[in-house]
Amino acid sequence: MRRLLIPLAAVSLLGPACGGGGSGRSPTRGHSTPPASGTQASSPASSSPGGSPDLARAAVRLRRIATVQEAVGLVTRPGDPAMYVVEKEGKVLAIRGGRVDPTPVLDISRQVMDAGEQGLLGLAFSPDGAFGYVNFIDTNGDTRVAEFAWGSSGAASQSQRLVLLIHQPASNHNGGDLAFGPDGDLYIGMGDGGSEGDPQRYGQNLGTLLAKMLRIDPRPSGGAAYSVPPDNPFVGRTGIRPEIWAYGLRNPWRFSFDTMTGDLWIGDVGQGQWEEVDLQPAGSKGGQNYGWSNLEGTHLYNGPRLAGATPPVFEYSHESGGCAIIGGTVYRGSAIPDLDGAYVFGDLCTGTLSALSVAGGRVTGHRSLPGPVPSLSSFGQDQAGELYAMGLGGELDELVPA
Repeated sequence: MRRLLIPLAAVSLLGPACGGGGSGRSPTRGHSTPPASGTQASSPASSSPGGSPDLARAAVRLRRIATVQEAVGLVTRPGDPAMYVVEKEGKVLAIRGGRVDPTPVLDISRQVMDAGEQGLLGLAFSPDGAFGYVNFIDTNGDTRVAEFAWGSSGAASQSQRLVLLIHQPASNHNGGDLAFGPDGDLYIGMGDGGSEGDPQRYGQNLGTLLAKMLRIDPRPSGGAAYSVPPDNPFVGRTGIRPEIWAYGLRNPWRFSFDTMTGDLWIGDVGQGQWEEVDLQPAGSKGGQNYGWSNLEGTHLYNGPRLAGATPPVFEYSHESGGCAIIGGTVYRGSAIPDLDGAYVFGDLCTGTLSALSVAGGRVTGHRSLPGPVPSLSSFGQDQAGELYAMGLGGELDELVPA
C-alpha cells in the first residue's frame, strides 16, 4: 500500500501493493510521468462506449474550480442544479453557482472512522432524487451503507436509516463506491477485506460480500432493510449471497455507468504489479468473475488460472511509477467533442489522467491527458456530462478544452 503526501498530513487511500497488513504505509513515488502504456486483454465484452473519440485530436486542460478537503467524490442529484462533493472526513458540501457552500449539507463525521483508507467513501442519489445513500467506515471499522431523505437544502439528518452493515476484517481495501445503475438498482463496490494478498481468499468466496460488486434495491421491503432483485445472478443458490452481482475484485475503488450506453466500467486496484480496467457491457445478466486473487489482471497471483474468468479490457504495470488505478467515467459532455465516448481514468501515485477508447470489447486508443492532479482520488460528472478530477490535497479541477 502507498502513503499519500498532502499538506500537513499523509493519507493512505487505496491499498495498492508493496505493503502488508491493514495499515500499510510507504512513501509515494511522486512521479509525474504517465503509467506504462498498458496492454489490453482479450475481453468478451461486446459493448462499446457508443461514441467515436479521436484521442489524438482531443485538446484538454485542467481548470481549477474549487478547493476542498480530501475530496473522494463528486455527484449530482436528479432535478437539482447543485454538485455535491464528498469529503473523506464525513461531510458533503454543495457547489452552487460555481461556489462551494461552506455549510455541509450532510455531516456524519462523528460516525466516521477517518484514518488511512477509511472514511466517508461514497454518495449516490436515488433516481427520483428523494434519497441519498452514503457508504462509510464506522467507528468500529465496518462498512455501513445508510439512507437519508434528501431535499433542496440537503439531507434530513434525523432520517438516517441503516441499509447494509458489512464487517471489515482489516482497515484497508474497503471499496466504498456506490451508484445507481440504468436499471434503478443500487450497485455497491466492496474490496476484499484488506490485509495483503487476499489471505482469506474472499475474492473467490461467494459466501461473503467482500471482494464483490453488489446489486440491491435499497428501499425497505417486507420488514427487511433492503431487497434483492430477483434477477440477480445467484438468487436461490445455496451458500451464495444473493446480493452478489459480480465477484473476483480486489478493491474496486471507483466504478461508473456510461450515461449513454449503460456499460459498467470498474477500476480495480491491483496488488504488486498490475492495475486493471474491467468493462461489463450494458444488458449483462451479471455473474462475472474478474479473477482476483487467482489473477492480478491477466497474470497468475494465487493461481491456478480460472476457467471462464472475465479478463480486464485494459491493464497497466507499475514499472513506470503507477501504483493504484483511480477509476473514472466515460466522457459525455459537449465541450470536448473529440473526447466523447472515451473512458477517462487515472493513477493515485502519478496523478496522471488517461483516456481510453474501446470498441467491440477491444482497445482502439489510449493516451495521457494534461495534468497531473496530485494525490488523485476520484472523478465526477456534472449535469451536462462535463468531467471533473479531484485530489486529496484539495484540488478540484474541470476538464475543459485547451
